[in-house]
Amino acid sequence: MPLFAKKSIILAAVALGGSGAALAQAASTSKVELWGIVDAAVRHTTNEGAGKSNKTQMLGGGMSQSRWGINVEEDLGGGSKALVVLENRFDADAGNSAANAPFFQLAHVGLQGRYGRLTAGRQWNVLFDVVTSTYASFPYSPYMEAYKPEIGLSMGARTSNMLKYTFASSDRSLVGSLQYSFDENNKRGQAGFPTAATAIPAYVLGTLNGGAWKTVGGYLRYAASGAAVGGGYLRTTLPGGTEVDAWTLGGSYRTGPWYMTAGYGLNKAKFATVTSPAIGLANAVDGAILGAFWSGSTNGGFLPGDTNKRQLLKLGVGYQLTSQLNLGLHYFRGKQSGSATGASNGNANFYVAVADYAFSKRTDAYFGVDHTSISGGNAIVLDPVSGARSRTGITVGLRHRF
Repeated sequence: MPLFAKKSIILAAVALGGSGAALAQAASTSKVELWGIVDAAVRHTTNEGAGKSNKTQMLGGGMSQSRWGINVEEDLGGGSKALVVLENRFDADAGNSAANAPFFQLAHVGLQGRYGRLTAGRQWNVLFDVVTSTYASFPYSPYMEAYKPEIGLSMGARTSNMLKYTFASSDRSLVGSLQYSFDENNKRGQAGFPTAATAIPAYVLGTLNGGAWKTVGGYLRYAASGAAVGGGYLRTTLPGGTEVDAWTLGGSYRTGPWYMTAGYGLNKAKFATVTSPAIGLANAVDGAILGAFWSGSTNGGFLPGDTNKRQLLKLGVGYQLTSQLNLGLHYFRGKQSGSATGASNGNANFYVAVADYAFSKRTDAYFGVDHTSISGGNAIVLDPVSGARSRTGITVGLRHRF
């Protein structure tokens, strides 16, 4: 669940002709929570574009994604309740809905009772859940939106067409979740699947914007006395038939003003042996989707080339210097392998330091410095336009949560 304050609004919605008793019952048993984050930042980066020059831009989310949402709860009696979650992401710098994202990034309905919670719709996947709840980079914000290498191995973080079952012990020291999602025949051989390489980019974009694929996985976490440890597994079957196994394991510890965290992530893709042009095209489609997960400046990504395996080691420390000032320093070591030519095998180092100052419980300002460097095969670059193998970023921003 997002780590921010919520404003509760009690509903008194009724059907026409409802009695006063019905009105009182509806008001006492139904609740809607309206919440949001507005985050704007200025970010300066090096080695951008064909000329590898500096770039300064405003972001609609530097520490967090700017978004708003509605959470609904209805008391069904006997300790059970119905749930609805809707969340829209937008760019605070321009006021538009976030590019290449569905209108509702999260949209699900469910039931919760003594035996757990069952939800259906577009949701956070189990990899994102366990990392965010167990060994997030920052205790006051799970990760830095402008620079988040830890999200690159989470298979997109959100999954559509998902059923999720979550359970917990009475004191919530032990929490676990299972997920399954449907491919809805979105696969090779079905209508709409690309029949030429030129159709792959549009197909990938549509797939990432809420497209269907089969997933199955789960996570388990345990927390007590300031320590937390957890792990998760997710198998994703991409439309071309490629199976991607994703694992993560890590933990955190809080004592006094200190926060320490460590984690490991692995993605391994099982591409089919190419015996025909059709299978080669299917591998290309799946490779493009996996590349979209692994690449991108916002998740500290770099190009995968023809590799099929990526690993990430994460170490971090935070210190609350004062009641208002938090400091954090993190290091990530990425390793990529499986390239037939070796040109895309190599390593990446990610560094990020952030200072966050809280004016109040809802408003904070932050300053972050990050650096990425790549070594190994000459095909590993941050992006195809610049061909850069290193980049430094400086981000300063303001965030308000309501």
